[in-house]
Amino acid sequence: MPRERQKRGRKAAAASQNTAETTPEPNDHKRRRLSNTLPSDEAEFQADVSHAPSAERPFYGNLDDEEQEYFKRADDMLEVNNFGNPEDRQLFLANVYKEAAGKELKLACSQSCSRLLERLILLSSPNQLKTLFQKFNGQFLNLVQHRFASHCCETLFIQSAPLVTQELVADRNDAETNQDSDEVVASMENLFLFAINELHDSLGFLMTDNFASHTLRVLLTVLAGQPLDQASSRSLLRSRKKQGVEVDGLEKPKENVLATRSVPDAFTSALENIVVDSVASLGSNQLWAMATHPTGNPTLQLLLKLELTRLKSHLKEETSITHRLIPSDALTQEGSEAAGFVNGLLYDPIGSRLMEQIVEHAPGAVFKKLYRQCLKDRLGSLARNEVAGYVVVKILNRLSADDLQTAVTSIIPQIPSLAERSRTNVIKALVERSYARNLDTKQLKTALQTAYAKPKGTSFSIHRFLQLPDELPGNDSDTDADSVNSLSLAPAPASSRSEVPPSTPSQHHASLLAQAMLTQPSPLSTLILASLTPLPSPTILHIAHSTALSPLLQAALTCPAADLITRRKLITRLYGSIASLALTPGGSRLVDSIHAGTAGMAFARERVAEELAEAEDSLRENQYARKVWRNWRMDLYKRRYGEWVRMTRREAGNGAFQSFPGVDPAESLRSRHGGTKAVANGLSTDPRRHGLAEKQSQAFRCGSKGEDGGRDEGKQHKTPLEKAREKHAKVNKLQTTQMQAQSQKLHGKGETRRANSGGGGGRGRAGSSSGGNAASSTTAAAASSSVR
Repeated sequence: MPRERQKRGRKAAAASQNTAETTPEPNDHKRRRLSNTLPSDEAEFQADVSHAPSAERPFYGNLDDEEQEYFKRADDMLEVNNFGNPEDRQLFLANVYKEAAGKELKLACSQSCSRLLERLILLSSPNQLKTLFQKFNGQFLNLVQHRFASHCCETLFIQSAPLVTQELVADRNDAETNQDSDEVVASMENLFLFAINELHDSLGFLMTDNFASHTLRVLLTVLAGQPLDQASSRSLLRSRKKQGVEVDGLEKPKENVLATRSVPDAFTSALENIVVDSVASLGSNQLWAMATHPTGNPTLQLLLKLELTRLKSHLKEETSITHRLIPSDALTQEGSEAAGFVNGLLYDPIGSRLMEQIVEHAPGAVFKKLYRQCLKDRLGSLARNEVAGYVVVKILNRLSADDLQTAVTSIIPQIPSLAERSRTNVIKALVERSYARNLDTKQLKTALQTAYAKPKGTSFSIHRFLQLPDELPGNDSDTDADSVNSLSLAPAPASSRSEVPPSTPSQHHASLLAQAMLTQPSPLSTLILASLTPLPSPTILHIAHSTALSPLLQAALTCPAADLITRRKLITRLYGSIASLALTPGGSRLVDSIHAGTAGMAFARERVAEELAEAEDSLRENQYARKVWRNWRMDLYKRRYGEWVRMTRREAGNGAFQSFPGVDPAESLRSRHGGTKAVANGLSTDPRRHGLAEKQSQAFRCGSKGEDGGRDEGKQHKTPLEKAREKHAKVNKLQTTQMQAQSQKLHGKGETRRANSGGGGGRGRAGSSSGGNAASSTTAAAASSSVR
């Protein structure tokens, strides 16, 4: 036998001795706060539940080389799923099942072929699933503890769960005959009950087994009829390191994502027996130790959740998990073990997740008692802690309006420290619950304004809030929007249009907080919108290209608190970069939001469509830009422009546009575009637009040329557009006066020459006058274009 390679020398020996002395026990640092309450029973608990029975696990044999090669090729074909039709695939599956007959247990325990069995389960018919279920019966206890076979059992339970509901709803027969043999196949309900009976006596150590605990959670979820593929329950059912087995082009069954599933009464009875018997042999201290066990904690979370939601009648008994974890009588006693256990769970990285389940699903009476005795007075300090802050979020979601107002008052002093450490989850929960309970948010606005104030002032800094780079323009400057107007309208540099800036988790959390603040019109939404609109174009484009920050601009363009002027300012900052934004994942969603944000601004929607049309070739080659092209209906824009314009103006409207009085919109467009585009836009064929312009002209003349009272009333109600018209009229009048004075000077100097030339002077005066009128009309046209 070859010897094991060992390091030699005094340094290696000393290092190994020091390592043995200083190496802590597994997860000892995670239970640091509970060590003083559980000194004696934790080691006993580890010895009792962390190991399987001493009986040796059976060995099912290995596949030979030819079998492994065949099943490997079959696995590759199923992964690609490149079959001509479903019938060809079913025929291939039948052949693979025929070759795997009698070798199912070998496949499940094989490192290289267990993935093939999972893909077979994903594509199998109900009869094939039942056949495989029967092959596993009697061996589930060993399979769920195997490193590779446990994944096959999980997939089998998940794919078989919808069949139980189908048989229950359709009232099928309890026995069906297999098509390939004369063997009688039991119903899926009975097959599950057989597996539960096999595992029932070993629940104690299965809860803490590294592989069996995941399969046990899936089985409990199936019995409860809860969704099997949902974000809220995904962390409880599977590990983060799990590598999913998928088949290309295979759609997930809708039954797996339903909110609830109908289950037979036998499943409810079996679930109640499992919840009671799984912890019946554990004492209180052992149960507390499992609350901080890395593998046992998720299983205990699921058991507690099922007891609080599905087995509420069992809560009043002293044998319930809730009563044994948190005795109601012991909480009233200061310094009791139960109170120390609750305090330890709040700060423990693993135990806090169990506390979240208790707070979220506990009955109202239990929660109120727990909140008033253990949590209410410490809410501010709990919010400051990184681990306990997640429990505080769950607490805020259950408080009434009065209790929430008290909680806001106690947490507001901690907001500066939370902002400094980028812990925005508690602040986000405060904002959302304040909106839900219709509380005043002025205190929150003042606290956030102080926490994210500029270094040289007291105003809110969006740069500090979003943690933007210091080199971006407008950073921590106290200047207003007029001082950066030229920079805001300037085109962005090429680097900001082509490079997607990396984002950090802190920026992502800040963006989520800002989006929560924009959901309702309030002082908080006004704070965010007022800080976004003065930003220059390079900064806005940096936010737009960022994957984490781009949803903030999307929310700002579509939130109910954003008025037309705010949306117009934000969209104007993006002019010239619409095409480059459409090429990125975050920017493409922002361009889609611009389509909804241009409500009331049909002219802005046409401007964005022009930029998209100019970059048609590059947009059609990008997967994200193709969606933008389809959502903006750019094919209709390119082929039938007039129809697209009429549809856009009918959907978006032109609330921000008003024509000049006395000016025909159709004639104005004909003079600028040669008449063809105006007719295509449908402006010259609509008599209602001419009538509207005439009414506007008459109203303006009555307001400006009426009697004294009418003039005073018109002056009191002048709009910014009317003031701009008056300003341009004064400019035109001044230019006309100067040109007339110039012509008079020329007339005085050339009197003798004009007398000798006879009628030429008249022609000269007429030409000068016509030139003056042409210049005046050109100036008026430019003024009209600028006002528009």
